[in-house]
Amino acid sequence: MVKWSLPAKRNLKAIYDYISKDSRFYAKRVIEEIVEKSETLDKFPRMGRVVPEIGNENIRELIV
Repeated sequence: MVKWSLPAKRNLKAIYDYISKDSRFYAKRVIEEIVEKSETLDKFPRMGRVVPEIGNENIRELIV
């Protein structure tokens, strides 16, 4: 299970707020996609690419 930190939750809200200025529909879809991708980390914790600036195999990023 992915646990969202408070700053991460705030970022999701900021993303939603920004996109919803143009379209609430697409804002919701983007947030859903981010959450769905994060949920796949339970089954595939090494999914995504290693963050090049950090270089730690345990820190990865998913592109949405």
